[in-house]
Amino acid sequence: MAELGDARLTQRLVQLARRLAHSPQCSLPQALAGPELKAAYRFFDNDQVDTDGLLGNHIAQTLARMRTVSVVLAVQDTTEFNLTHLPATQGLGYCTGGNERGFLMHSMLAVSPDGLPLGILGMKTWSRPPEQAGKASQRKKRSIREKESAKWMEGIEHLAALHQHCPQTRIVGVCDREGDVYDTFVAPRPRGVDWLVRAAWNRRVAHPEKYLWETVAASPPLGETELQVPASRTHTTRTARLTLRCTCVELKPPRNRPGALPTVEVFAIQALETHPPEGIQPIEWMLLCSVPTHTLDEVLERIAWYARRWTIESWHRVLKSGCRIEARQFGTLERFVRATALFAVVSWRILYATLLSRLDGELPCEVLLQPVEWRALYCRVHSTTALPEHVPSLAQVMLWIARLGGYLDRSNDRPPGPTVTWRGFLALHEITEMYRIFRQNE
Repeated sequence: MAELGDARLTQRLVQLARRLAHSPQCSLPQALAGPELKAAYRFFDNDQVDTDGLLGNHIAQTLARMRTVSVVLAVQDTTEFNLTHLPATQGLGYCTGGNERGFLMHSMLAVSPDGLPLGILGMKTWSRPPEQAGKASQRKKRSIREKESAKWMEGIEHLAALHQHCPQTRIVGVCDREGDVYDTFVAPRPRGVDWLVRAAWNRRVAHPEKYLWETVAASPPLGETELQVPASRTHTTRTARLTLRCTCVELKPPRNRPGALPTVEVFAIQALETHPPEGIQPIEWMLLCSVPTHTLDEVLERIAWYARRWTIESWHRVLKSGCRIEARQFGTLERFVRATALFAVVSWRILYATLLSRLDGELPCEVLLQPVEWRALYCRVHSTTALPEHVPSLAQVMLWIARLGGYLDRSNDRPPGPTVTWRGFLALHEITEMYRIFRQNE
């Protein structure tokens, strides 16, 4: 149970979360009625409710799951909520594109190396003041702590604090190219906390080649690997063959801050497609990592770690498309932030259910569903009132739920994703309610 410092607020949060989880795509008036709707608006308008209180217990449960594995990938990413269509909403700022109005969220998701989202580790939201639009040149003169880039350093500091609660687990912060911030590389961190970042800048290095890309290119290849590239609008599915290199490099600080920062040794990993088809841009990843990396197996593991970054994008997509944050009308930034924190946990549960069934589908479905839910689902799918002798597996139940959401389950179809899964959960809620009503009359 979440703790907000007030028993009544906490109880209201639990009730509200339970109700909204059943219909995350609906507006508040559609999901709630009468007194419940008024209570929800009062809750989101209460200054006592903050993100830390909303997420506190969920983060504690996430840390408990993290203690059961040896390595956890703490994936960080920033996403924007575009609320330009709500001109009356107070507290919004500009986003990418200049004229767009909305707010930003930087979040951290714990993911196991095999891709299971273990839970949310942190969330930071803010809006850019409209008067600062177009003043990028002035921002360059500010210290790192005064810029949005500070979120990456704060991420490492946050991981250092969380690591105290799971000291036997190695936590690796994983970031895309936006996280290529030199201050993060040299930030103090305890043993057991590391980082893995996709490089964005051809940084200066203390080597004869002088720059990062040239230094890595001069190192001998460790081997090759194959990557299945999915089809796009302009190209069919193909198999890319990547040449792998890895070397330890000493990065120099940025030119505009000489003497302010020390040099730092990192492990640079490159995966480069050397013979792409004609007219195709070659695939290339240049990863920087604080975890010692020397062998081909270690390189492949680091690349697999980085590939798990897509998980946080899937979670953000469920939050936006499934829970429809941008379609809601809360009136103020503060209400949007509180609601986003609540729906973030709902979105995580949908994604968790989807991926857990792929990774460990033989588990009994009661690890995720209540008995009344899977029984209602079984009766609906099989058009029967007779229940099975044994509890169905998680994989089987998640397939039934996906079918409710529109999944066709053809032989060449990919496994069901989060979108059809949350649609199926919506249908399951209605089915379960009807099942309860009819069972009461027996």
